[in-house]
Amino acid sequence: MKITELIDEEFETFDESTPVSKLRSAFEDTNRKALLVTADGEFDGVVTRRDVLSSHQPAERKAGTLVRPVPTIGRHEDLREAARLMVGGDTRLLPVVDGDDLAGVVRADDLLEHVQSYLSVLTAADVQTADVVSVEPSTTLGKALSTFRTERIEHLPVVAEDDGERVVGIVSLYDVLEFVTRELRRSRGGDPGEQMDASSGGHHGGFGAREGERENMLELPVRNVMVETIGTTHPDADLEEVLDTMLEFDASSAIVVDDDESLVGIVTKTDLLESLTWTDEDRLPVQVFGADLMTELSHEELAKRIEDATRKYRDMRVLEAKVHFQEHDEQLRGIPLLYARVRLFTDKGTFVAADEGYGDRHAVSLALNAVERQILEGKTYGRSKKPADGDDLEKVYGWWLS
Repeated sequence: MKITELIDEEFETFDESTPVSKLRSAFEDTNRKALLVTADGEFDGVVTRRDVLSSHQPAERKAGTLVRPVPTIGRHEDLREAARLMVGGDTRLLPVVDGDDLAGVVRADDLLEHVQSYLSVLTAADVQTADVVSVEPSTTLGKALSTFRTERIEHLPVVAEDDGERVVGIVSLYDVLEFVTRELRRSRGGDPGEQMDASSGGHHGGFGAREGERENMLELPVRNVMVETIGTTHPDADLEEVLDTMLEFDASSAIVVDDDESLVGIVTKTDLLESLTWTDEDRLPVQVFGADLMTELSHEELAKRIEDATRKYRDMRVLEAKVHFQEHDEQLRGIPLLYARVRLFTDKGTFVAADEGYGDRHAVSLALNAVERQILEGKTYGRSKKPADGDDLEKVYGWWLS
């Protein structure tokens, strides 16, 4: 199935010289998550709502300094390729090119709604993240922002303080950034962009005698900004129902709960997109975040190291692996210290471990050693994400060829 009928040919672009103040207004006037930016009349990349709201530069800062590259797609490619590019490029907006010209855009929401009826073959339990990071209503905004940054996530379920599993709300990165930015803009004496980086709470001066207002604001509890009316689903709900829940609540995620409304997991639209990229090929799928930090291992070598490390556990089947890399400032003889986190989805559960080493090969080895210790100790993190097999795969993928 091609993306042709999903292409929106009516789109707005912003020149690289557009000031941040205008971009901010464009986001506030719409529910868009990203804006297209051009340079010398050619497509250059996108600026996201998060980039603009977390900018600590003055309102006069230009769009070109915030632009980030995203993959592009031809107008005759299929939907699975579009989903793969969105997941790999960490984008919900995929520019469509015709030769050298920008011909339109494909949006993740449109793609998911188009294939919604085909999602019923998989359930929330198949795609959910089970090792969910959560906060309590009294958690401060500053702590929430720190958690978003360190965990590299955009949604935090809020659980009751008297019952650490019962879900009472959800707070998103956008909720916090928009609240902080809006409240600071109300203050007199300067542009909030000159005062702080909302993504980290860092102080950059400005606002004169009222600069203490920032610290006070970051001490506010998340209950001030959390959404209490949230979309919840159950592990056995099919993905067609899950997407319905997201659309009903105009949300980009759905919280998975049990019959007691206790937290089980979370499903995001990115998870739904990723499920469309699964295949029945007999090989270990490995998704890498921070792949630009890999200088010693190739993607194939990384997959082989994971397979070699887990092959000895013959009664366990590894279904999928995700590896996150993050660089630190410290170096040893020119080799950077890397943080590596390995997450394995298996038929015995999900195993997650991390460690630090000099270079990607060293960091991965130490992280895999930690994973093996977890496997031996049976320390899983909930039910594993897994693709369907056999007849179910045929049901999922047969329509791609039509």
